[in-house]
Amino acid sequence: MKESILSELLNRRLSLLGANLPLLAQCLHGIERECLRVTSEGRLAQTPHPEALGSALTNEQITTDYSESLLEFITPALADPAEVLDNLEQIHRFVYTKLGDEYLWSPSMPCALPAEEDIPIAEYGTSNIGKLKHVYRKGLALRYGRTMQCIAGIHYNFSLPEALWPLLREAEGSPLDNRDYQSSAYIALIRNFRRYSWLLMYLFGASPTLDKGFLRGHPHQLDELDADTLYLPYATSLRMSDLGYQSNAQAGLTPCYNDLASYTDSLRKAVGTPYPPYVEVGTHVDGDWVQLNTNILQIENEYYSNIRPKRVTYTGERPIQALTSRGVQYVEVRCLDINPFLPVGIDLTEARFLDAFLLFCALEASPQFENGECGQCTDNFLTVVKEGRRPGLELQREGQAVTLKAWATELIGRIGPLADLLDRVHGGNAHAEALAEQQAKVDDAALTPSAQVLARMTEHNESFLEFSLRQSQVHAERLREQPLSPDQQQRFERIARESLVEQSRLEQEEVGDFDLFVGAYQASILAISN
Repeated sequence: MKESILSELLNRRLSLLGANLPLLAQCLHGIERECLRVTSEGRLAQTPHPEALGSALTNEQITTDYSESLLEFITPALADPAEVLDNLEQIHRFVYTKLGDEYLWSPSMPCALPAEEDIPIAEYGTSNIGKLKHVYRKGLALRYGRTMQCIAGIHYNFSLPEALWPLLREAEGSPLDNRDYQSSAYIALIRNFRRYSWLLMYLFGASPTLDKGFLRGHPHQLDELDADTLYLPYATSLRMSDLGYQSNAQAGLTPCYNDLASYTDSLRKAVGTPYPPYVEVGTHVDGDWVQLNTNILQIENEYYSNIRPKRVTYTGERPIQALTSRGVQYVEVRCLDINPFLPVGIDLTEARFLDAFLLFCALEASPQFENGECGQCTDNFLTVVKEGRRPGLELQREGQAVTLKAWATELIGRIGPLADLLDRVHGGNAHAEALAEQQAKVDDAALTPSAQVLARMTEHNESFLEFSLRQSQVHAERLREQPLSPDQQQRFERIARESLVEQSRLEQEEVGDFDLFVGAYQASILAISN
């Protein structure tokens, strides 16, 4: 590829990295995978979170997300993505030893759901923090509906080595201190991610269809694939589209990531600014809590975004407090669909491409957003999730039309040197191969997961629900066929038992009234000043 395509800044940074290659082996990766528990008929499981999996409040690897039926599996952050995926697969294998005749639902879009009020909200026990998590979810139900909260995804966490930032800061003569330079570099990564994340939706989007019942009779712009299935012919990820639903409260909340302070400030204001329709409902109905507050956001995590700047929090600390006091530590990519053809929803090829892509976003020049570029990024993203496989599809780049195919090919070419660097670090050519596999999808849209889903459904003459249940059964069989070693099984059993003991301890030692606890929790964010 031509060097001229690379920015001068990226070239300088690549040279610096080339001289400090072992550093790149210290990038950290972690995965969070959400999935619904379903019955053998493919309906939402109405059973409580299995006690044998431990406490959803205190088990750090197996918890629940929105619903009692929506499991979330969390890996530790590790240097080798192959180890991360192995850990994720071990969690799946362990869970299947405790699920009885239930299954883990294979795609992102939900199974057949019961009536809205019969979707169970996750329970976390009687401690104040457990009750806070439950009331927060009641607030989500009130604001967005329970149905929308049953969509599942993959979150990919990624950090560059801490020792890299001072080297870059010094080489570039930045006046910022190490912490602020690192934060500004992660925010720059996020800006580039916003520019280019449409590419991830084309390559990895896997939700072109959904069950008709999901929309609950709401008006929509989807086509009928069969009597029970809706779709868009060229969609890549209906999960990431608006689906006719939009949060009016969040509509005006568009942090555009020009610096960390403006990002945290906009979220802090949203958590402290009343929203009239929520005020009208109040925090209590008939004496029971129904939402944590009546503001635009109950807590900062309610803000729906495709990527978040993150910092590991201390006990009792809020995400914005951690970011404000100690800066950005890693990013959480939140727009990835679960691939229904893969037992754990993601594989090593995807992880390796993501690593090269995120490294490119971090090291390539990332000017601040201006002249409506932020809105253009959003428009490109939404165009690709609804029409990404349309032949000749055009996107907007700096106010000019460019075909998705041409831009994607150019981007993959620009990511190439980062993949080469990662291969030099790890040996072999797995990252370059991962890029070649993605270029093949750009050349032939039939190879994309979204096209493959439609092709498989057509081939088997299946509805979305029939296809999804069959995939769920295939994965269950595969995961159950290869049980954990006795040592691995015992480790998960021990973690589950210890988490139940820890939840019980929290509940027994709880002091203080829940209402006061919520008040103090709300006040903690209002006290932060940038």
